[in-house]
Amino acid sequence: MSVRALVVYESMFGNTEQIARAIRDGVQQSLPTELVPVNRAPGVVPDDVRLLIVGGPTHAFSMSRLSTRQGAWKQGDVVMPIEVGIREWLTALEPPAGGRSTQPRVATFDTRIAKVRHLPGSAARSAAKLLRRKGFRSADSASFFVDESTGPIREIEIERARSWGEQLGRLLTGSATVA
Repeated sequence: MSVRALVVYESMFGNTEQIARAIRDGVQQSLPTELVPVNRAPGVVPDDVRLLIVGGPTHAFSMSRLSTRQGAWKQGDVVMPIEVGIREWLTALEPPAGGRSTQPRVATFDTRIAKVRHLPGSAARSAAKLLRRKGFRSADSASFFVDESTGPIREIEIERARSWGEQLGRLLTGSATVA
């Protein structure tokens, strides 16, 4: 059986989607990688997925909630349905089956506003904690910064995301470690 990576993302204004695409492009240097918006993500991680990467925007110091997504909707045009975010998807996600060697490694990421980068709380850390409680093995987490809640996102952040994706892909294939 071939192995692959799966990137699941939530994005309100397209910035997190741009980061997710860059991460996918980086991981794809090492193994096939599928990109899926959270509203179309599977309820069970497929058996051939060896690296699960989950990301979304940081809202109110954590993963978004319906109320924060409704607030985003009021700010402008959103790029995906607001009914489900990574919080709801992860809560419903089935725990990994099988032995530890067949469980996917997980990495999490978030986007946050650059001018408040030092505030506590992170969608990536919250998602990682929930995934660990479900029995997934954590690999890494990262934050990427937007200028304002609706964007834009700087090219340097997109490049950083691609590079992080490359590191994750190499980690899974055994050719490097992620610090």
